[in-house]
Amino acid sequence: MDNTRELETKPMGSLLWQYALPTVASQVVTSIYNIVDRIFLGNTPDDGKMLLAALTITFPIMNIIHAFGALVGAGSGARMSIVLGRKDVRWAEKILGNSMLLTFFFGFLFVTGGYLWTHPIVQLFAEGASQQVLDAACEYMYIVLPGMFLLTLTLNLVGLIRSSGYPMKSMWIMIGGAGLNILLDFIFIRELGWGMKGAAWATTISMAVSSAVAIAHFLLPNSFIRFKRHAWAPKLYIFRNILAIGISPFSMNVAAFAVVAVLNRQLIHYGGDDAMTVYGAANSYMGLIFMVLLGLCQAMQPIAGYNYGARRNDRLREVYLLTMKVCVAIGILASASVLLFPRAIIGCFNSEPEILAMGAPAIRYLLIFCPLIAFTVTNSQLFQSIDQPWIAIVTSLSRQVIFLIPLSLILPGLCYEAIGDGVTGVWQACAICDVLGATLSAVLLLTHRQVFRMDYIPPERKPRKELGPSKEEED
Repeated sequence: MDNTRELETKPMGSLLWQYALPTVASQVVTSIYNIVDRIFLGNTPDDGKMLLAALTITFPIMNIIHAFGALVGAGSGARMSIVLGRKDVRWAEKILGNSMLLTFFFGFLFVTGGYLWTHPIVQLFAEGASQQVLDAACEYMYIVLPGMFLLTLTLNLVGLIRSSGYPMKSMWIMIGGAGLNILLDFIFIRELGWGMKGAAWATTISMAVSSAVAIAHFLLPNSFIRFKRHAWAPKLYIFRNILAIGISPFSMNVAAFAVVAVLNRQLIHYGGDDAMTVYGAANSYMGLIFMVLLGLCQAMQPIAGYNYGARRNDRLREVYLLTMKVCVAIGILASASVLLFPRAIIGCFNSEPEILAMGAPAIRYLLIFCPLIAFTVTNSQLFQSIDQPWIAIVTSLSRQVIFLIPLSLILPGLCYEAIGDGVTGVWQACAICDVLGATLSAVLLLTHRQVFRMDYIPPERKPRKELGPSKEEED
């Protein structure tokens, strides 16, 4: 059944809400996979602070795995929206099959590499941490690696389910997996006392169930886009188009990998295990807010991509402006929450006095400019939707790589010399880069404002064969 026609006919407010509810829910429950682990582990009697620090050390490794998932998932979802806007179902089926091939290829690489080099990689990102923390981080990684591959597979398929007109189904797949993860966390960590091992098994099992349900959708006879034999034939032009768009979120996740690695080393150097615990707690809340923003922007993506492909530039502009208003409003609320209730937020993850004292100013620095983060994220997603991957890359990387890494290397040393507190310099670097990144994003948006004009015609990105995939060989 074709559910995509409403993307160019339904009133924009109700259409965005229809897509936003499941995508925001999907993103929030994705973050719950890690947040629930942190809450259960951080509140474990006696070992809570150590376990939360160990889980924080795994953030860079998780980011690089998520990067490969975003490389395929975001690229295939955006391309499917565009080709469905051109009413090309056969091409969309090929995108589905080829995205699966890419997911399996990258999954094999990072799972194999993870098992071969887990210990030296963990040591690389946690130099100076206690041996107990390092051992707990390695124990987690050995178990969770297959679950991370299943997570990338699920995120790819859920995005394609949403892009092919089933936003509610994509939401329930993610909510079901998160609910199972919470239940298993309670059983494995709280009741059985498995610690890090319990958190890892809970994540792996829940993602196995979610990925099986997502695969089943494309096997059902009433699904609009299904697995077809012709779709599994590798096509270089499809690989190229998927990766060209997916390179932006991939770069953003790789940048997050590099940023977290640098921040971890700086925090351990200037603040030890306590600073890592604070960062794990503050980053959990910040990640939840970011997932809400990303969910809204991903709700915009199939609507914007479809109407961009259908040359309905009026609706493209309408959905962009509406999404921007909502995201900035959420950013304002997030900033207000950390200004008013910083200790209560940190206390959800660990309530020890020294963690609360260090965490309150940290979370304020990290989210004080959240409206500007919302502005940058929305623009980056717009550039992906209108087939401008390289501009999306620059927008994504500006905040993290161009600004944050240099500042996080310079400011902590200056603050330590000035006030004897290098950790504060790390938090200040995060705040400054939010302002600089938003400024660059605004400049790039102005240079591409022509896409909102009614007479703008998007360029074709068909395969080199002159008639495109729908005219290729039949099954």
